[in-house]
Amino acid sequence: MKIVVLGAGVVGVASAWYLSRAGHEVTVIDRQGAAAQETSFANGGQIAVSHAEPWANPATPRKIWQWLGQEDAPLLLRLRADPALWRWSWRFLLECRARRTRANIRPITTLAQYSRSCLQALRAELAPQGGLHYDQLQRGILHLYTDAKEFEQALHAADIMRDYGCDRRPLTADECVAIEPALASARGQLVGGDFSAEDESGDAQRFTSQLAQFCRRAGVNFRLDTVIRRLERDGDSIAAAHTASGERIVADGFVLALGSYSPLLLRPLGLSLPVIPAKGYSATLTLPDDSVAPVTSLTDDQYKLVFSRLGQRLRIAGTAEFAGFDLALNPVRCDALLRRTRQLFPQLRDSTPPEFWCGLRPVTPSSVPFIGASRYRKLWLNTGHGTLGWTMACGSGRLLADLIAGRAPDIAFPAPAL
Repeated sequence: MKIVVLGAGVVGVASAWYLSRAGHEVTVIDRQGAAAQETSFANGGQIAVSHAEPWANPATPRKIWQWLGQEDAPLLLRLRADPALWRWSWRFLLECRARRTRANIRPITTLAQYSRSCLQALRAELAPQGGLHYDQLQRGILHLYTDAKEFEQALHAADIMRDYGCDRRPLTADECVAIEPALASARGQLVGGDFSAEDESGDAQRFTSQLAQFCRRAGVNFRLDTVIRRLERDGDSIAAAHTASGERIVADGFVLALGSYSPLLLRPLGLSLPVIPAKGYSATLTLPDDSVAPVTSLTDDQYKLVFSRLGQRLRIAGTAEFAGFDLALNPVRCDALLRRTRQLFPQLRDSTPPEFWCGLRPVTPSSVPFIGASRYRKLWLNTGHGTLGWTMACGSGRLLADLIAGRAPDIAFPAPAL
């Protein structure tokens, strides 16, 4: 079939790859001039099955209440007169029940594990052709805790994930330092941690850019600097996509992989997609050779931050600000990234000023993404991956390609109720 993928982030490009490998004629459309220029540009860099606990869990409502009004809070909700936000928030609260949290961990963990295996297979497949080189490390991910109550809650979540095949091994503070010696200066702050040896890290932007090049070699057409204004409906089917320049693009199928912007195209079709943008921040530090900086990828659950070593760079990323589609950098939140970094790594030195960035993560109430057919024929969804877009990209792309081909996917995953 002739298939148009809307969006050239990591999820869209991975979708294009697997669709092309399945024999389809694929075109990718994006408003930016290159792939991975928005949410995939400077994210946390983790392939983190171990980060599969949904944002909606029993502990979250109390934390949000405590953080209200704190400009540097790990999760900042800016209340505003937006009906979509209030509807989403109500559904989010319903998902915070313990029963729902456990139910949501299963598909998230299943997809994340599958996606990690797809990524590994993709690397092996492309190695004879020059391979993918994106500062990848296969050193696992270490979750660290400086608060005893936070650590206790994390051990409970880790127990559930182990039931679904994700090995998060509990550690003492000394064992954390043994895995990542750069934490030695912060040993007195640590109360414990857990370690997922099979997780990985790497630069999502570099991965996506290189995979886009392999897509081009395979015949995928990229239409960049092209804005999609609307989807044209013909009865119960999607007939075409219309660009800002007035072009009408016809295809046998359309894949919506526009992240936080996906609901904007669906709303005129009468589809209410419960995805809202959560602004995440990152700081990238360039390191001199003698800097005492972590090499193992780390997750600081209390502050909602991750640390990933990307060659001679350190990426610090995380937090969530619910502020609509605003992409302005908040200096208070930027400073919070560096402040926590200095607390954990007081001997860290960087050779250039930090590069700050923010992007909009597409978050669903349950943290389970929408992958599969919509109620309209020819319209497929691959969106709503939240903080795990990089983690889930390859698995989501392959899963979607199987569904479009009418094949039974390798994993069971809930179909979109849309």
